[in-house]
Amino acid sequence: MKVLLYSENMRFIKVSGLGRAILHQKQALTEHGITFTDKPSDTDWDVVHINTYGLNSRRIAKKAHKNGKAVAYHAHSTKEDFMDSFIGSNMFAGVFKKWICSCYNLGDVILTPTEYSKSLLEGYGIKKPIFAVSNGVRLSFFEHKADDRADFRKKFGYSESDKVVMAVGLYLRRKGVLDFVELAKAMPEYKFIWFGKTPLFTVPHEVRKAVKTKLPNLCFAGYVQPEELKKAYIGCDAYIFPTHEETEGIVLLEALAAKAPAVIRDIPAFSWLSENEVYKAKDNADFITKIRGVIDGSLPSLAENGYKAVEDKDISLIGEKLENVYLTAQKELKKSKNQDK
Repeated sequence: MKVLLYSENMRFIKVSGLGRAILHQKQALTEHGITFTDKPSDTDWDVVHINTYGLNSRRIAKKAHKNGKAVAYHAHSTKEDFMDSFIGSNMFAGVFKKWICSCYNLGDVILTPTEYSKSLLEGYGIKKPIFAVSNGVRLSFFEHKADDRADFRKKFGYSESDKVVMAVGLYLRRKGVLDFVELAKAMPEYKFIWFGKTPLFTVPHEVRKAVKTKLPNLCFAGYVQPEELKKAYIGCDAYIFPTHEETEGIVLLEALAAKAPAVIRDIPAFSWLSENEVYKAKDNADFITKIRGVIDGSLPSLAENGYKAVEDKDISLIGEKLENVYLTAQKELKKSKNQDK
C-alpha cells in the first residue's frame, strides 16, 4: 500500500497544531513501514489521506474516486472550534459547517482525533464510517535532560525561585488567551508566559488588545522550536490549557508527555482524562485555586498519572491504526462500487 498525504498551504499551517499533526502522520507511517508521498504529482498511490478542506483538497478527493482510489478524509476542524477564532468566524460558522461536511463526505472513511469530535461529526448527520485516531505524541522526545529547566529559565530571564505558569496556542479567544491575561493580572506573584502566535490583523480587537497588555509578570514569547518548547514544559511550575474548545489539543499531549504539572479547562474534549490524571478548572476562579495548589504543593502531583494517560498515544502506535483506517477506506470504496452496479 502507498498513501498520498495531502495538505494544502503547508507554509501557512506548519507552525499550527494541524502542521504538527501532519508531521506526526509522516513519522507514524514511516515507523510502521507504510510507503507514502506528499506529492500529488505522484500517481502510484492507493489511498489519499486528506488533511485540509480547500478547493484543491476537494479536487484531489474527486480525482481519486474517478481513478478508483480510496479517500480517507481527516476531520481536524469542527464548527465548534472554528467559532471564537478569527475575525468573522462566528458570523460564518454555519457556512463553514456546511462546507466542511461537504468535504468530509467525500471520504470513504473519516478520521478525527477523539471520540468527542467523532460525536460532533455524527451530530452533523455525517453517515460515513468515522474513526477516532489520536494525533499522537513522541514520548521519547519529552524525556527530561539535566539542563532543560535551567536552559528554559536562562533563555527567558527567570530565576530558579520564580514560579512560572505557561500556556501554548494561537492567539485566539477560543484558546483562552483573554483568560490567560486575566489570570496573570490576578496572580502577580507568578510569571506567565504564552508560546505560539497568530497574525494580529486576523483576530478581533479584544484579542489584539489582550496580547499587547503590558504587565511585569506577563510575556507573549511567540513561536519557538519544539526543543525550546519541550524545555519550557519541563521548566515551568504549571502548564495551563484554558482553551474553550478543542478536537484534541496536541500541546496537551506534549505537556503530559513532559510530565508538566497541568491544569486544564473542564470541557467535553478532555473527557478522556480523569480527575486523577490532570486537574480541571471550570472558570478563572477555579484556575486560580488549582494553579496555586499545584505550585505550592497543597495539591498532590498528578504528573505520573498524566504521563500514563498518553502512553497509548505514542506515535509508534499510531501507524497501525492509520493502516487499519486505510484498509477500511479501500473496503468501503469497493462496497460502494458494488452497490452502484
